[in-house]
Amino acid sequence: MGKGQKGSSDKKEGKKKRDASPTPDDDHKCRACCFPLLVALLQLLLGVAVTAVAFLMLAISPSLLARETPHWAGIILCLVSILGFILYCITYLPDEKTSIQFIVKLLYFVLCTIGLVISVLAMAFAGHHYTQTSSFICEQAGEDCECILDQDDPIARKFTYEGVSDCEVITGTLTLYFLLQILLNLVQALVCAVGAFIMWKHRYQVFFAGLQIGSPSGQQWQKV
Repeated sequence: MGKGQKGSSDKKEGKKKRDASPTPDDDHKCRACCFPLLVALLQLLLGVAVTAVAFLMLAISPSLLARETPHWAGIILCLVSILGFILYCITYLPDEKTSIQFIVKLLYFVLCTIGLVISVLAMAFAGHHYTQTSSFICEQAGEDCECILDQDDPIARKFTYEGVSDCEVITGTLTLYFLLQILLNLVQALVCAVGAFIMWKHRYQVFFAGLQIGSPSGQQWQKV
């Protein structure tokens, strides 16, 4: 009698464990919905930060070139993040259920790759100009600031920054902004690389986790 009750209680406990285990749909849904939302949110924040710093740099002198103020890199990342939010809103799943989901995922992967390249390019420009401004020797020339790299070189190239009343802004504040652009674009490139990698992995590889369920006939494995 005791053995019969024990056997029935074991069966009930086993059934409860199986019922309490996450279903495949729930597990995929929990993991998948966090991916586009978190990555897109980071891309949006970084894109806004890069754009804001670029416009602050442009406020120092209107003569700064577009490659010196990479607002274009930040704006593109903001557009990529919007696509990531769209991907989240249409209920992201590792396996495409509709053609629109496949198109959005493909566009997101392509734009993440483009964002990675653009971020590396902006970082290279910022690194080059940071090296230059760190070695500048500047003199005030009316309302402008004229800078050279080597004061002893008679044919050294002269860099003129219009609308700058204090040359210390070029050698100090602008140099700091270039360093900040290097760091922001580096993080931005890493986030784009992570987004593209996860998207590729979800598309061409499958994440499986084994859930072992014991049964009288043997051991069975279910994919979750």
